[in-house]
Amino acid sequence: MSVVLVTEELAPAAFDLLSEDFEVRRAEGTDRPALLRALADADAVIVRSATRIDAEALAAATRLRVVARAGVGLDNVDVPAATARGVLVVNAPTSNIVSAAEQAVALLLSVARHTATASATLKAGAWRRSAFTGVEIHGKTVGVVGLGRIGVLFAQRMAAFGVRLIAYDPYVQPARAAQLGVHLTSLDELIRESDFISVHLPRTPETLGLIGEKELAVVKPGVRIVNAARGGLVDEHALAEALADGRVAGAGLDVFENEPLTSSPLFAFDNVVVTPHLGASTVEAQDKAGLAVAQSVRLALHGEFVPDAVNVRAGGAVDEDVRPLLPLAERLGRVFTAVAGGVASRMTVEVRGAVVAHDVSVLELATMKGLFAPVTAEPVTYVNAPHVAADRGVELELSAEEGSEGADTTLITVRGAMPDGGVVSVAGTYAETAKLVEVDGFELDLAPEGALLFFRYQDRPGVVGRIGTTLGRAGVNIASMQVARRAAGGEALMALRLDSLVEPDVVAAVAAEIGSSRTALADL
Repeated sequence: MSVVLVTEELAPAAFDLLSEDFEVRRAEGTDRPALLRALADADAVIVRSATRIDAEALAAATRLRVVARAGVGLDNVDVPAATARGVLVVNAPTSNIVSAAEQAVALLLSVARHTATASATLKAGAWRRSAFTGVEIHGKTVGVVGLGRIGVLFAQRMAAFGVRLIAYDPYVQPARAAQLGVHLTSLDELIRESDFISVHLPRTPETLGLIGEKELAVVKPGVRIVNAARGGLVDEHALAEALADGRVAGAGLDVFENEPLTSSPLFAFDNVVVTPHLGASTVEAQDKAGLAVAQSVRLALHGEFVPDAVNVRAGGAVDEDVRPLLPLAERLGRVFTAVAGGVASRMTVEVRGAVVAHDVSVLELATMKGLFAPVTAEPVTYVNAPHVAADRGVELELSAEEGSEGADTTLITVRGAMPDGGVVSVAGTYAETAKLVEVDGFELDLAPEGALLFFRYQDRPGVVGRIGTTLGRAGVNIASMQVARRAAGGEALMALRLDSLVEPDVVAAVAAEIGSSRTALADL
């Protein structure tokens, strides 16, 4: 049974989900010696922010297949080292997006109405209504810097206040922004027109200090600025100066360039609301993060594709129309390897059908996984499949076109050029179910599951009976059988789906009985 190591707090529902299939163990992530010992026989490890999974930890974890971070950031995980080891790294990128958007709204409201300062003053024994006159949000212009998932949620919530929404995001099309009721502008225009500015960008070299001294020098007088995204996006020193001279009327900050932070010139301003990075600190966000990574770990340990993998070449959400094709693509890869009897030097994964309107690049990965799993001692995963292919000098490319298939039918063809100059191909379709429909030009209609056995031979009477008799003597039951031929008396292909795997000596006996020129056995 696979072992899942949990080093920090996790939602009870996540433990319940994992315990159904795996042995779940606990270890203290901050106790380094204990962590390294516990990692020795772990197949997966789930961490939050306190546990460091670096090259040393990965080297100690010889069985490790998955590192899961129950949260958004991955600062404590050495992703390149994990990738080199073929270890999947997953996080929970959407677990806190609602909480983060709501935190930005909360800060904006608090800054507009002086809520935090007024509360502290009243609790200190002073009733000072006139000191805390705020401003309405209704009718104002709210600038959203970054229209990612959190920025969109923030904009949707602010729309209910009857505001004018403008946004800066060079990676969003105007039509998409218009659908959201948001007008795209330049950053300079947003800075000059906004009554409220909320930042929702990742921290990168390009975004660090995005709102700095130059931008704060031209803001609309009385603007209020909120940053619940990442520290350093708003220059804290420049913001303090703009607050001091009155250009900025208030600020709400949940994040800081250096954390933890307990002393800052910004803390001296009554019109600044600060919180200690609470964007994801809700019961719901923590539960979602734990459950999300538990589901990802479960998928990974069962050999399935994990949409939230951060070190998979075709990572990200897989469209619902594409997801059912993953097992078919992987099984076609396995059939190809069996039929080819070796590794091709150059391969193409061809996808035809209406599904190509979506991103189908993950199907190339799934095919690679199937191609190499039967012929390598190391486990082949969605992470290391491209490396395995490169190590063996195999070039793969993906070809996608709409084709003439019906709207609900997808055709996947795996085609490879062999070192001897020959070409091998296998194909399958998916409508409501998956079917193997072609092997080397022979047309079939066979479920791609279980043990598949193929014989190439010269068409003649009596072959079917001989195959059945020889397999029967060996105690092998045939679930289904198909014969395809190019012409009467010409080359033929026998495809059998068996109830169980068959020993090589039995396959050899059948081949000898019918004079088979080529045989192949694929375990799906």
